[in-house]
Amino acid sequence: MAGPSAELSPVIAASTHWLARAYPPATADSVALTLAELQARQAVTVAAWLRYPTPIDAALVAIAGPGGSAVLDWRVGSEPDDEMADEEGWRTWVDEVVVSWAACLLADPALAVRGVDSVAAAVPPADDRPRPRPRRPGGLPSEFRRLTAPDPRDRAAAALLRHPDLLEPVAAMHRADLYYLLGVERAAENLGVPQ
Repeated sequence: MAGPSAELSPVIAASTHWLARAYPPATADSVALTLAELQARQAVTVAAWLRYPTPIDAALVAIAGPGGSAVLDWRVGSEPDDEMADEEGWRTWVDEVVVSWAACLLADPALAVRGVDSVAAAVPPADDRPRPRPRRPGGLPSEFRRLTAPDPRDRAAAALLRHPDLLEPVAAMHRADLYYLLGVERAAENLGVPQ
């Protein structure tokens, strides 16, 4: 498992930035902005680790690039006025699949738990890779608490970011692949029941 690879840092940062801009908090205070961005970052991190599960995968995306945000921008109607402007260069590091999977994780808490558990099962607990902070007893899932068990402040700050209907255009793009990867049954879809 690639885990916290430095190779994925630009993808995680740009994809988080895209989500945080596309689904901003309802209030513009700094606490809400920070809480919403933390939740987006946690979802994007899990999605990136699932998408690029080995160090080779992470290195290849760093070389080839993830594809950019053009389709995502079009889907949510947030195309920049001038995508060639210097300040828009970060958009080239946005990974469409990672953002779509992160949207799925943000909209469905049970799926988020399953995703974090998959990542935790694949990342060895006694590795020597750098981490934002040491692992606590209980392992990796506690590092993703804001994603898997948001408190009322987290939910209020990320009301748009976690709204399933608003996320649907992005989440639907690659949801089937995430379901397949995580072994999620698609019975509700087969019955025509909206999720």
